[in-house]
Amino acid sequence: MRWFETPNFDFISTQKITYFFSGTMVLISLVAIFGLGLNYGIDFRGGKEYVFQFDQPIDVVEMRSDLTEPLGVAPEVRLYGSPTEIMVRTDAEGDIVEVRNIVESAITEFYADNPYTVIKSDVVGPRFAEDLRIAAINSILFALAVVFIYILIRFKKWYFSAGAVAALFHDVIIVLGVFTLMAEFAPFDVTIGQSMIAAFLTIVGYSLNDTVVVFDRIRENSIIYKTMEFKKMINKSLNDTLSRTVITSVTTLFVVTVLFIFGGEVLKGFSFALMIGVVLGTYSSLFVASALVVELESRRLEAKS
Repeated sequence: MRWFETPNFDFISTQKITYFFSGTMVLISLVAIFGLGLNYGIDFRGGKEYVFQFDQPIDVVEMRSDLTEPLGVAPEVRLYGSPTEIMVRTDAEGDIVEVRNIVESAITEFYADNPYTVIKSDVVGPRFAEDLRIAAINSILFALAVVFIYILIRFKKWYFSAGAVAALFHDVIIVLGVFTLMAEFAPFDVTIGQSMIAAFLTIVGYSLNDTVVVFDRIRENSIIYKTMEFKKMINKSLNDTLSRTVITSVTTLFVVTVLFIFGGEVLKGFSFALMIGVVLGTYSSLFVASALVVELESRRLEAKS
């Protein structure tokens, strides 16, 4: 990492390229989201839910594959507290009894040597699913509002808040767009469910942490280098924190990539979202948030003069 000991990259000079690249990515993502629609999971669109207690542990990936053909759609299959308790969720056509009979017939056929009992059968109704969607959207909007207020209180200038929130909005929208575009061909589950909301909130936290570190150095340098041009001071602050930003991002990306490869089918969508989020969070903290701070500060000074 000696290359990062005394970096002197001109980040701010790439402002126009950054605006074009980020604007294009956000526009494509918004067109995909509103044109194709978000690929909601059963949590957010409703369906049937069954919980089974087996005598021996079950491989959830294998069971998902075994149940896909009988049901006609790929169900959600996950552990429900222990390796012998399995939850199956599906939006297959039919009432709760019909679908349960299909699931039980398939389980009896494929797992004849592993007796089971049905712990719970339930329906996730459309109204409940809608309430969950609204709560998920509200949680993300609330997180962004809290971030805006926190940055405003900490740095005393509204354009720092605007830059941070714009960067977070940029990251979340692009990840949503990627998942929407991948819905038809992804080899793993990319539906938007509760685990994905957790991933988005994690991305918000990661990106915010990077941005706050950069903003802290900007505040320190603005006191130390009072006569330095604002753009040069921003560039110096970005270069001062570059080593820390890159090391943190690479190590985090390494861990999340290992989770994606070895974490199993259930965690692939979650870990893939984090992989994209780490890359976007690093990019947005270096290029998007700081570029907006420079832009808004320049416009403020022009308005005063």
